[in-house]
Amino acid sequence: MDECIPPVIRDSRWFMYPFFKIWFKNSNLDKVMNFKKNVSTMTDEEFADIYRTTSNLSKDRPTDTNQATIDHILENLDPGATNMLDVGCGRGYWLDLVADRFPGLELTGVDFFDDVPMKRATYCRGNVEALPFPDKSFDIVTCQHTIEHLKNLPKAIEEMKRVARKQIIIATPCQRYYFYTLDLHIHFFPNEYSVSSLFQLPSYECRKIDGDWLYMAKV
Repeated sequence: MDECIPPVIRDSRWFMYPFFKIWFKNSNLDKVMNFKKNVSTMTDEEFADIYRTTSNLSKDRPTDTNQATIDHILENLDPGATNMLDVGCGRGYWLDLVADRFPGLELTGVDFFDDVPMKRATYCRGNVEALPFPDKSFDIVTCQHTIEHLKNLPKAIEEMKRVARKQIIIATPCQRYYFYTLDLHIHFFPNEYSVSSLFQLPSYECRKIDGDWLYMAKV
């Protein structure tokens, strides 16, 4: 739809309203449709509450990352790593996949949910813009389909770089900007440079895989 419909129609409120009504069933439509307009004045708690409480048709989906991207990451995790942090871990789907493949890797997840029960990883409630870990705490830092949601993206990137010791891996959707989007994204990454320029790390690869940008860098 984003590519086929003229932007003047695609990004109009009257055109998108029925889609929002279906997608955000039983939610406050004005609140979600005006999310981008109001996000800059929200407190951190108000911002997090949008994601905690807003119901939509993808709420129970285990991950937004496509399988090809997941497979590529699993094949390219630093073989010498002893621990890994997943930023924006959700309910731990990605951490479970890593635990299956690398049972000796010490895993930690961080997100803004009050509690996430995990059997094979340690969960920590925290804000990616102020990660509750010392410098260079983790050999690998992963972050999938999260940076597009962050209020203070530069600060979050600095935090991920701060706690990473060897490798940073980011997956985010390749997407052009629209004001009315069903995913509540704040940031949009339509090309490779819009992703690779964020981290300013000299040794990296950035590739498009089935609609995801995958950025993998050595720290």
